[in-house]
Amino acid sequence: MPDSPNQKPRRRSPKTVTPGCISASTEADARTTEQASAYRNFDHLSIRSMLRVMNREDRSVARSVGRALPEVERLAEAIYRQMNAGGRLFYLGAGTSGRLGIVDASECPPTFGVESGRVVGLIAGGDAAIRKAVEFAEDQPDGGWNDLQAHHVGSGDVVVGLAASGTTPYVVGALAECRRRNIPTGCITCNQNSPLAAQADYPVVVVVGPEVISGSTRLKSGTAQKFVLNMLTTTVMVRLGYVRGNRMVHMQLSNNKLWDRGIRMLRQEYPITEAEARRLLNIHGSVDAVMRQLESQPPTGPNAPH
Repeated sequence: MPDSPNQKPRRRSPKTVTPGCISASTEADARTTEQASAYRNFDHLSIRSMLRVMNREDRSVARSVGRALPEVERLAEAIYRQMNAGGRLFYLGAGTSGRLGIVDASECPPTFGVESGRVVGLIAGGDAAIRKAVEFAEDQPDGGWNDLQAHHVGSGDVVVGLAASGTTPYVVGALAECRRRNIPTGCITCNQNSPLAAQADYPVVVVVGPEVISGSTRLKSGTAQKFVLNMLTTTVMVRLGYVRGNRMVHMQLSNNKLWDRGIRMLRQEYPITEAEARRLLNIHGSVDAVMRQLESQPPTGPNAPH
């Protein structure tokens, strides 16, 4: 583990794991994500009681993520270094974890204006698995690496494995191969001492405890992963210059709501009419481009310097 957020990690020898053989019942019983729910009679509760239980459990997720912030910071710094040098960010997962990665990746271009393909989400079973589970796709140890190869992944990129259990062969096998090829890696998992964390240069481990429905990691574990994904891409994109102050000045103007937001941003900063703001956005294509154009013009009016 690096001594500071900006220090690159020392490559350590990965632990010996066999991704296809990590399903022994004794090991599963030891994993927090597989432990039995504390709510034995959950199915007998009223809807109101179920909602209260879930809300109470969900409130603990933010605290668990808070305890992992130093790990999140180290991973975010690593992603920033790679992307600032021109590299790409890859998310790799299966099931809920894979879908969350795809959601985060797909939202980066419209939100921040980052080029398509700079943040890539991959899921076991391919795009079909986004909507419908593909049986046994996550159990292929070489599947994740094969999917990465299709994008010509290299040492200038960074690969983040997503698996609540930390044992998914599709993800563990891919990170193991990345390590062998000196490709920086991170992970987000919800179990301590997992095979996935052992393969990651920058592991993020958020232990949220057993789920309300035993083993249903789409619940607290999925929420924790979503929290961390939001933090990673938001902080990295801000550092890369895609945000000015607290405004998404590079957002894609892809609907009326975003056009209205862009016009408001400009009118809050400059003494221009709505029609003029709209005209400038039509010409320049983004709030940032309009701002730079306006700021490059010499000041005019009675108070302008002579």
